[in-house]
Amino acid sequence: MKGKAAAGGLVYSTDAGRMCPACRQPVAQCSCSRPKAAAHSDGIVRVLRETRGRGGKAVTVVKGLQLNDAALGKLGQQLKTSCGSGGTVKDGLIEVQGDHCDRVVDLLRQWGYVVKRAGG
Repeated sequence: MKGKAAAGGLVYSTDAGRMCPACRQPVAQCSCSRPKAAAHSDGIVRVLRETRGRGGKAVTVVKGLQLNDAALGKLGQQLKTSCGSGGTVKDGLIEVQGDHCDRVVDLLRQWGYVVKRAGG
């Protein structure tokens, strides 16, 4: 029988999908790689346009939302649909493809968030 040490760098299992390399648990059940606590926010949602690391293509980034993963995903989906664009939700950030800063700021204000436009 192989032990944890013999498993080497197991990163995927056909039974559970992606595995955490540190604790050998499925990523969905892993608690060692999750952020310990979200950084304390001042309650202001910041919207910025970013092109770094994306081949010059603009992405609208929304950060500072103090929501759980499910609510963040739902809000991200609403923003992407309203902008008619794709995007992703990861690491507590919402990214919408394209330069939609003004539209995103207006939508978030309508939904009751305190929003600031960050960056240039």
